[in-house]
Amino acid sequence: MNFSLYIAKRYLFSKSKNNAINIITGIASVGIIVGAMALFVVLSVFSGLRVFSLSFSNDFDPDLKVNPISGKSFVISPEQESQLKSMEGVASFSKVVEERVLFFFDGKEQVTYLKGVDANFTKTNVVDQNLINGKWLEPNTVQVVIGYGISEKLSLGLFDFNNPFEVYVPRKGKGVIESEAEAFNKAKLIPIGIYAISEDLDSKYVFCDLILAQYLLELKPNQISGVEIKLKPNVDEANVIEKLNTLFQNKVDIKNRAQQNATLYKMLNTENIAVYLIFTLVIIIALFNLIGALIMMVLDKKSNLKTLYNLGSEIKDLKRIFLLQGSLLSVFGGIIGLLLGIIIVVIQQQFSLVMITETLAYPVVFSVQNVLIVFLTIISLGFISSWIASSRVSKKLLD
Repeated sequence: MNFSLYIAKRYLFSKSKNNAINIITGIASVGIIVGAMALFVVLSVFSGLRVFSLSFSNDFDPDLKVNPISGKSFVISPEQESQLKSMEGVASFSKVVEERVLFFFDGKEQVTYLKGVDANFTKTNVVDQNLINGKWLEPNTVQVVIGYGISEKLSLGLFDFNNPFEVYVPRKGKGVIESEAEAFNKAKLIPIGIYAISEDLDSKYVFCDLILAQYLLELKPNQISGVEIKLKPNVDEANVIEKLNTLFQNKVDIKNRAQQNATLYKMLNTENIAVYLIFTLVIIIALFNLIGALIMMVLDKKSNLKTLYNLGSEIKDLKRIFLLQGSLLSVFGGIIGLLLGIIIVVIQQQFSLVMITETLAYPVVFSVQNVLIVFLTIISLGFISSWIASSRVSKKLLD
């Protein structure tokens, strides 16, 4: 092994008398370096875009959300609230009620979600930090906070007392409906705040007080549609979920952030895998140069190999020379490419050279995981390419 490694290093760092081999080896080296650098930069960019995309939903979604397994609501007892408040790992929780309802304003209408929240909601969620106008609602009032998309669609401003902002909720029950009062529960609302997070979320929710939402939906005081939970830092999420299932007797569905946005996470993961495979294919194409360079090296060093064979070297040792040469070339090329990629990513993080808008830099994230992925990819593909090329060394060739 030491003998093969010594010869492989000599072949790697010394120039061949055949200039064509030197050129092809140089092209192969550049291909590996550029491929490793490009793969790392692209993975870092997509990691940044992933964090950037999830930042919108993370501002809105709780760490854990408790929903009923069947139906739209469930009952939470005072004892369960007390145990939840003292549960290890839980920083805060908020009771919520949400339902799709009909809103009217100045002859315009929109069907969207009415979300009733309690006084603890701002402790589990940072929606109140995304207000672009007005303030957050106060408990036990008809005040509401609306999304920017809803405000824009209904041409709805704040504190407009001339045109009432009304909500209509279908009443429960059976039988013939003879009047509007029998068909709907309704209330006049006072918008006092407008939030802006993302285009989808800005058109999705109207926040109101929990008691008002329970009244409109004809729910009992302890009847809710969900509990939103904020966890303490570095807590075991699975352990908290297990405790919550025990507390609610396995009658609820508990989702973390990834499960609450399963479609978004699946799309981001698919995009990441697709980009990785595309750039891996580019590296594979570049490694054809490595295979060609090693095969030409085998042919160029045929007389030397024959001499070594006659001196007692085995064919497997001669094959190992070119296997190690190609692998070493891949390792050094991968390291140089990674260093260049890391420099580019760090420069972008520090100096924001590439901008999406005048105020928003292209997001990139340096990740050790991406470093390992790129390095292992280069090493694996380089080893396979070297093994293919070294297999040309045979007793038949030497004879």
